[in-house]
Amino acid sequence: MIRFSNVSKKYTRKIQALNDVSFHIEQGEFVFLIGPSGAGKTTIMKLLLKEENPDTGQIFIDGKDVTTLRRRQVAKLRKDIGVVYQDFRLLDSKNVYDNISFALDIHGYSKKYKKSKVRSVINQMELRGREKSLPNELSGGEKQRTSMARAIINNPSILIADEPTGNLDPVTAEEIVNSLVKINESGTTVIMITHSKEIVDSLGKRVIRLEDGKIISDEEKGSYL
Repeated sequence: MIRFSNVSKKYTRKIQALNDVSFHIEQGEFVFLIGPSGAGKTTIMKLLLKEENPDTGQIFIDGKDVTTLRRRQVAKLRKDIGVVYQDFRLLDSKNVYDNISFALDIHGYSKKYKKSKVRSVINQMELRGREKSLPNELSGGEKQRTSMARAIINNPSILIADEPTGNLDPVTAEEIVNSLVKINESGTTVIMITHSKEIVDSLGKRVIRLEDGKIISDEEKGSYL
């Protein structure tokens, strides 16, 4: 599904973001990426989305080397990867319904299809009744569920969650993680970047730990330590 093969990325002479990193993630896995700030977690996400290119090494998704993709192929790649961010990244001038449907607009779907699909993910993310609410009228949990609905509306095979609970209280954070687990159980590969020891330890999923741009451990049923 996802394979990094001897990937290195340097931003400056002194900043080595990744140093000869190799790992493989199977379809349907739930994987935590952990490590201190600057360890290389965000760089891995950017490389998967082809926002950055490695200096050396190869990155495969479904057997295709994404480092060789042309510009027109990148949009197709990103359609198959949903992303949930810590800061939600909602459009302040659009309500919940329009924030979610926005992810479909660039693909030319019919109005009937879009309406059906948006309603489906609104129900899935327990946002019924909030369709007309603007982001400033939502709680933190509702904002993140809206962000998640937008991320999964194109049925991506991969969902990257970048510190999705970082701005949430513990109870709401647990609800968001439970939603990610349900999404994973439907067959979507989930990669969660987090600093939350409680979340990592409670789920007992695979944990890849990075430090100074290197993988220092990769445990199938890991803990934060």
